Amino acid sequence: MVRVDGSAGQSSLIQVRDLDKKYRRGGEEIHVLQGLNLDVSLGEFIAFMGPSGSGKTTLLNLLGGLDVPTRGSITVAGDEITHMSAGNLTAWRARHVGFIFQMYNLIPVLTAYENVELPLLLTKLSKSERRSHVETALSIVGLSDRMRHYPRQLSGGQEQRVTIARAIVYDPTFLLCD
Repeated sequence: MVRVDGSAGQSSLIQVRDLDKKYRRGGEEIHVLQGLNLDVSLGEFIAFMGPSGSGKTTLLNLLGGLDVPTRGSITVAGDEITHMSAGNLTAWRARHVGFIFQMYNLIPVLTAYENVELPLLLTKLSKSERRSHVETALSIVGLSDRMRHYPRQLSGGQEQRVTIARAIVYDPTFLLCD
């Protein structure tokens, strides 16, 4: 549900208010997002569509705390993330956001298991708890039999499923899929 009237629902997981994002490229100022208002309720699926360069990835990066807006506010799961310090934002992302990037971003020297385990290394889970989470995530995406394989030993579809397993391994509050 995309609301452009700025009304805030109490059950909103994500609330975006008056969001602007500008970039400078040389002497030129590029307005990517202007005055965006958005509410996403818990359990909702939202798709952003538009041509290349229209701001879809920029918006996802803002919602995931990978970038900061020029103006406006973003509140996710009750946390206003717009002005968080870098350290607090990193901890917040680790608890709440699962990312599925366009280019997979798998680390070539790590196995599928190790790539999926990577975000769990930022948590307080024990080694056996991490193993259980990783094995469950890889099982969900149908790759239990490929967990010891390196990205170069996987098909493109299998690499994409490793990326999905990595995004869901710690049961995040929400997923951002680019």
